[in-house]
Amino acid sequence: MADTLGLFTSIGLSEQKAKETLKNEALSGSLKEAIIQAQRACGASGVDKAMGTLLYNLASRLKDTKRLTFLCDCIAQCKICSELQLAAALEFVKSHPQDPIDQKEFEEACGIGVVITPEQIEDAVEKVIKKHKEQLLKERYHFNMGLLMGEARSALKWADGKVIKNEVDMQVLHLLGPKTEADLEKKSKPQKAKAAENETKAKKADVAVNGEVTTGEGKSLMEQLRGAALKFHKPGENYKTEGYVVTPNTMDLLKKHLEFTGGQIRTRFPPEPNGILHIGHAKAINFNFGYAKANNGICFLRYDDTNPEKEEEKYFTGIRDMVEWLGYKPYAVTHASDNFQQLYDLAVELVRRGHAYVCHQKGEELKGHNAPPSPWRDRPIEESLVLFERMKKGLFSEGEATLRMKMVMEDGKMDPVAYRIKYTPHHRTGDEWCIYPTYDYTHCLCDSIENITHSLCTKEFQARRSSYFWLCNALDVYCPVQWEYGRLNLTYTVVSKRKIIKLVETGVVRDWDDPRLFTLTALRRRGFPPEAINNFCARVGVTVSQTTTEPHLLEACVRDVLNDSAPRAMAVLEPLKVTVTNLSENSKTDVRVPDFPGNEAKGSHVVPFTRTIFIEQSDFREVMEKGYKRLTPEQPVGLRHAGSVISVQKVIKDAQGKVVELEVTCCSSETAEKPKAFIHWVSEPLICEVRLYERLFLHKHPEDSSEVPNGFLSDINPNSMHTNTSALVDISVKGAKVFDKFQFERVGYFSLDPDSTADKLVFNRTVTLKEDPGKI
Repeated sequence: MADTLGLFTSIGLSEQKAKETLKNEALSGSLKEAIIQAQRACGASGVDKAMGTLLYNLASRLKDTKRLTFLCDCIAQCKICSELQLAAALEFVKSHPQDPIDQKEFEEACGIGVVITPEQIEDAVEKVIKKHKEQLLKERYHFNMGLLMGEARSALKWADGKVIKNEVDMQVLHLLGPKTEADLEKKSKPQKAKAAENETKAKKADVAVNGEVTTGEGKSLMEQLRGAALKFHKPGENYKTEGYVVTPNTMDLLKKHLEFTGGQIRTRFPPEPNGILHIGHAKAINFNFGYAKANNGICFLRYDDTNPEKEEEKYFTGIRDMVEWLGYKPYAVTHASDNFQQLYDLAVELVRRGHAYVCHQKGEELKGHNAPPSPWRDRPIEESLVLFERMKKGLFSEGEATLRMKMVMEDGKMDPVAYRIKYTPHHRTGDEWCIYPTYDYTHCLCDSIENITHSLCTKEFQARRSSYFWLCNALDVYCPVQWEYGRLNLTYTVVSKRKIIKLVETGVVRDWDDPRLFTLTALRRRGFPPEAINNFCARVGVTVSQTTTEPHLLEACVRDVLNDSAPRAMAVLEPLKVTVTNLSENSKTDVRVPDFPGNEAKGSHVVPFTRTIFIEQSDFREVMEKGYKRLTPEQPVGLRHAGSVISVQKVIKDAQGKVVELEVTCCSSETAEKPKAFIHWVSEPLICEVRLYERLFLHKHPEDSSEVPNGFLSDINPNSMHTNTSALVDISVKGAKVFDKFQFERVGYFSLDPDSTADKLVFNRTVTLKEDPGKI
């Protein structure tokens, strides 16, 4: 340890820096090897501090350690003398993973042997200053000198940056002379124009399908996914990805891949057709389809249909419906089962190459690093080939034999299963197969078959990345790159298929599309617009970190969209009859109500105003209270859109003393004193059913045993749904279609439910008008 510490300090590292380096086993090992190699080439005394800095940067940044000796020699021989040259060298070896390195091409790429004379630097700087002379004389030392530096360096790629800066400083001083007091004053920032501020405010309300427009907070989804923002590899440059395994066939396979794809980005969304998609899948859909769309690529919808016991037609159609509902059109709809024969042929080849064997051990996995290897791991290749053929022919019972791959995964699982026996007819292939491939075997090979460039998956699959690369390379097929991102989780909900089935079976919810759930079908039924869900995914972002988000953030996105898209109507949920005594029995006036009061050009509708109207019970109090601004016997109130003010003349009660009717008089709001409030009302309305929703669970984390010791089924909110069968809604909604959305003024946003009939409309409250912590 002391010897290594001394070795590190000998190249100019401080003792503290050397000790920190020693704590990092991989870095210290690479640095030690680099120093020893450099000393071999130029002697122990030849490694000075400048060379030591380059060696340290090399050791800390080089991913492919087989190139260490080559690059150390270049540094020791003073071919690589600057940080700029080292960066170019690292990029070159990353882009050329196969030996041998073309020495001439390498030296040209790294500027080796290029000599930049002081005269060249002087000429280049002189040209740049001449180009900007007018602006320089005007702005003097407030001019952005970094611009001069940048342009000069572009003209002289391999020149020493310090020398260029000195030349820039000298020539600027010669042109402008010494700094004056005015030059030393801080440059004042220009005031933002009012118009620009108003434009920014206006943009906060912008919404669009697929996150194309920002929601006023951060970048849009498309901006986040576009170009190099995610630092993903370019098509065909898979080998530049950390952890990617390069084999002697890699470059040839990538060349063929590029010839087939033309360099186009290709992604896929690969759901299992054994359940309904939920809010977490919305992020996956936006990430996969969105990344392709943002970069002019294509995205497949590929069903991972390898488990026939749990797959049903309703899941296939339901998944596609939700993808298209969110605004995305698959380039093609494919199935893992499309490739069953090819996958089987590849499995036979895997056995032939000695990478797989037939095993009779029970259970799907051999768990843990200390688990004993399967006693059949070393069985002869020919024997495994015969047994695998017998599996295919149905000569074993279920569980009696599996095909295992000879590899250990990151999480310690040993020899994962590639094929298992299932005597269950398949949704698409019927009884043709009785052996089915697993996810660990199927997924990467289907990606390869479809020439996927970016295999995007959630963080929990990170432990399968090395097995993904291993299998493609073991079979010498094109190997895509797996990239992981953080899954999206919401509080106050469960999204597990098994747990949702429990909620359905126990009668807590009616089905997968119950509006209290966070499946996508449930959110659609609740009235959540797809644009809002996509904008929510944009706000959450496409980071790789796991995120748990509050439902009210999703609700905020819903309000943003519905505020601009849901026409207004008036509805009374708890009606109180009001008779206008100074109107005749047959009195009837048409009142025009704007669909969007903030923009009357977007249309309007007409509602009747008659002698009998209905208001909310909560909009009347018999006894006046401080701060109450609505109707009381002493306090008149205005009627929205009607241009009328009503005053109470008589309060009528039933035998139990409950107020059942008000008699009022009305007058024009133009002649009356301005009332403190205007309330909504209905006249000759439709009787509708309205369903109001709150959170399904009482606790934030219903699956957390420390929060909910008796399990999620014990955490159900008994008031999660309230049904009102006698709500009154104005006649403007009469022709509404299922999923049409409205803002019931002063009440909330509502959507027409599929339970509606010609005789009775049913509305779900989507969200309240303002955030309410007790509601979802």
